[in-house]
Amino acid sequence: MPQGARLPATNFCSVYSGRDTTPTVGSPFRSLIQRLQVPRLLLQCLTCHAVVGSFVQPGLEGSSSLLHLFNNKSSQEHSYCETEVRLASSLDFWTLSSENLIAVLPVDPVKENYVRKVRNCIFSIAFPTPFKSRVRLVAVSKEVLEDILDLDLSISETDAFIQLVSGGKIVSGSIPLAHRYGGHQFGIWADQLGDGRAHLIGIYRNRQGEKWELQLKGSGKTPYSRNGDGRAVLRSSVREFLCSEAMYHLGIPTSRAASLAVSDDEVWRDQFYNGNVAKERGAVVLRVAKSWFRIGSLEILAHDSELDLLRTLLDFIIQEHFPSVNVKEPNRYVDFFSIVVSETAQLIALWMSVGFAHGVCNTDNFSLLSITIDYGPFGFMEAYNPDFVPNTSDDERRYKIGNQANIGMFNLNKLLQALNPLLDPGQKQLAAQVLEGYPVLYYRRFRELFKAKLGLLGERKGDDDLIAFLLHLMEKTEADFTMTFRQLSEITQSQLQELNIPQQFWALETISKHKLFPAWVSQYLLRLKSNMNDSDSERRKRMTTVNPRYVLKNWMAESAVQKAERNDFSEVHLLQQVLQHPFQKHSAAEKAGYASPTPSWAKDLRVSCSS
Repeated sequence: MPQGARLPATNFCSVYSGRDTTPTVGSPFRSLIQRLQVPRLLLQCLTCHAVVGSFVQPGLEGSSSLLHLFNNKSSQEHSYCETEVRLASSLDFWTLSSENLIAVLPVDPVKENYVRKVRNCIFSIAFPTPFKSRVRLVAVSKEVLEDILDLDLSISETDAFIQLVSGGKIVSGSIPLAHRYGGHQFGIWADQLGDGRAHLIGIYRNRQGEKWELQLKGSGKTPYSRNGDGRAVLRSSVREFLCSEAMYHLGIPTSRAASLAVSDDEVWRDQFYNGNVAKERGAVVLRVAKSWFRIGSLEILAHDSELDLLRTLLDFIIQEHFPSVNVKEPNRYVDFFSIVVSETAQLIALWMSVGFAHGVCNTDNFSLLSITIDYGPFGFMEAYNPDFVPNTSDDERRYKIGNQANIGMFNLNKLLQALNPLLDPGQKQLAAQVLEGYPVLYYRRFRELFKAKLGLLGERKGDDDLIAFLLHLMEKTEADFTMTFRQLSEITQSQLQELNIPQQFWALETISKHKLFPAWVSQYLLRLKSNMNDSDSERRKRMTTVNPRYVLKNWMAESAVQKAERNDFSEVHLLQQVLQHPFQKHSAAEKAGYASPTPSWAKDLRVSCSS
């Protein structure tokens, strides 16, 4: 790597003036972090886990009685199970239930829906507030309806479905719940937070035996609404609907979005907190996840010294969602913590691989199942910049994209602090050692996956420098992150060797203007020669499966939002279709410019926490 191309290394453990940021697991931990130096520009991607569900009979959770007809067949070579599925076209026999949760976890005895300090429970019963005006269903995910909820797409045309997904009506037998949790927001303990505008309307067990929790976001006030109105607006709801589905198709663990409903109800928002209050329309997203428990779910219990309830909730979460952990083992909480540490490292590495900045990485937004939840002022990085901050509310740039790994460490340390009251001295030491391993886990993941983004096979000395060198050039030339890697997946080695960059490879053309680009190309081509049993066509084919051509850049989302606010949802539907296949070239997407440079009108787009 040429002299001057390497940038200063940075520690995973950052210190923020006036903020509680330093992990408190002892000086050996701090010295380890100080010894572990990682190139500032080196980011990583991560492959998605495949989830295979075994068929079990519906229990207390909701289900559909229309579903299961199994025919076992066999041949001389193999046997298999063939499934015929009748998807529900009516909600008459489709049920949800919260019994699995409230049979074990205590519910707030106060039934009235007013803002208050809640103690000694996990949930409060809270019913959604129906919209007063007309409600329109403007988008649905066919995949979520059919593959997760066992619902035929035609059901989305029924009034009963629209009432369900907008909070107008609850499925018979379901008890809607709002979850109590706390959290550290921007490094400071914020005490009780909770579902201030979300209602868990029940659990559904589908034909694969998977249990999914259905939650409405933007569906009205709860005891945790604080000073809020319990609503979400159209612009943020469009962004959440599109991004959660886009992330899933990028292979990133995430909550899913089933539907987007919009009303004519007036919702008032000061979008950028500058005194310009404006009228917007209320909207609701029906989102689904295996669980909505987060680090803050445990923090509030530890903070309020509700240790018996903390133990009850932990055992429930382990029993339901961590099958590899024996709930009867004395060290079960350490084993649980170890999994969360590992999977959090993987999740953040995967965010980095596609240039995704969450925007609000508070502990109340970090899932215990290590899935991406609570899409707010997120952003996909366009021009490569490790200091990219999508959230204009983040004045101190705490959650800039290059700091997300550090924030993961901070949040995991807060999780450990919540677990500590339940651990004996030996277990505390084991858990501290687990947390010490987080930087190594993260670093290993991102280097493996960035190597895949460059098509590198095997292990060679200098791979880290090769990656860091490219990112250095990208930063200096402000090259587009997504399209640089995508175009490296499409250009031939001969074109690179001749430094002949065709015009359609505009991102590479940008980098090629740097004087060190020929040196990087020379090193890259030399490294590709060391790939065993590889060809240029195989390399390109392999790289196009890990480097997307389309991600939901802010300007694309903003274009869809602007049209949606004029009741034109055509671009919402186009983006939904394109982002289901982010690695494949789409003629409509190319025409719309989704693989082109950011348009000039979008250079100064801003997103805030207001939604």
